[in-house]
Amino acid sequence: MNEIHAAAALFLMLNLLAGLFRIYLGPTPADRLLATQLLGTTGTGILLILAVWQESSSLIDAALIFALLAAVTLIAFVCRLWTSLPPDSEEDDDVVA
Repeated sequence: MNEIHAAAALFLMLNLLAGLFRIYLGPTPADRLLATQLLGTTGTGILLILAVWQESSSLIDAALIFALLAAVTLIAFVCRLWTSLPPDSEEDDDVVA
């Protein structure tokens, strides 16, 4: 069973690398936002795999805290992106179809 845990953790580490690459190159803020969320969920997965592998309940607690922080980060990024968008034009509302 240790080989399966090691293989899964290695796969998730490669997934983290792909996410970092997307954050660096991402042409839009949405790409960077999704890659950041990928890092949060992948990091949580790695911590949970390590918790099962090492039979450590404290790593499960750390994974839950990491998942909550990833959700808060997502909300902060969305609020920042939402406020930076230009407002819709008022002229489109005056047109009667």
